[in-house]
Amino acid sequence: MATLPMVAVVTGAADGIGWATAQKLAASGYRIALLDLRAEAAQSRAAELGPGHLGLGCDVTQPDSVDAAIAAARTLGRIAVLVNNAGIGDQTGPTVAQDVAAFDRVLDVHLRGTFLVSQAVAKAMLHDTGHRAIVNLGSIASSTGLPARNAYSAAKAGVIGMTRAMASEWARDGIRVNAVAPGYVRTALVAELGRKGAIDLPGIAHRTPLGRMAEPHEIAEAIAFLASPQASYITGVVLPVDGGWTAFGAPESALATLAA
Repeated sequence: MATLPMVAVVTGAADGIGWATAQKLAASGYRIALLDLRAEAAQSRAAELGPGHLGLGCDVTQPDSVDAAIAAARTLGRIAVLVNNAGIGDQTGPTVAQDVAAFDRVLDVHLRGTFLVSQAVAKAMLHDTGHRAIVNLGSIASSTGLPARNAYSAAKAGVIGMTRAMASEWARDGIRVNAVAPGYVRTALVAELGRKGAIDLPGIAHRTPLGRMAEPHEIAEAIAFLASPQASYITGVVLPVDGGWTAFGAPESALATLAA
């Protein structure tokens, strides 16, 4: 019997970390199912990767949309890797002025979306053999306090808890589940937060021990490692990819001044 091609499903794949991850995994030999709320953008990115890849419109908060996208992804071959990257920005402003509908939307995309896509993919993975891995996207907000970033912090902390729960549940089935926790990354989402004044981009660079934000491809490298057979004995972990943000505990004055 012919061996089915290995497929990697990446959500939020049209831009930023998702797109960088799709490119990295494609270069590693996977057929990529690029899922994004913007179907045309996902299809365009799949075309950039070349034949054998598939761009799919998917609302990760809706079970029917997720099930349809995963069914389509399975036409490419055996799903070996899932990267739960889809996300949106938090609302800005003080807690007492925040809107509960906007709060719920952030949790829906990050937390409900990670659950629904993992659930749909696991239904296939549990009946397969061989290499199978899920990588979720946490954040420095999973474990540190970011003032007024309530929904985002709650969602990303929840993703970490769910990562550990799924890793524990599926370990004996051979499915590894891990998470990366990026710091600030040069994406369109972060640029928009900076434009709105929700985050201080120069201040972030100074607070980060490495003195800069990450590039999307640097997060993609960590995701690809956790998704790979090279991480075959790693499950249930959270890998910070934050330039030293969560390790640093001294006053900012302890860091050397950045060159202009």
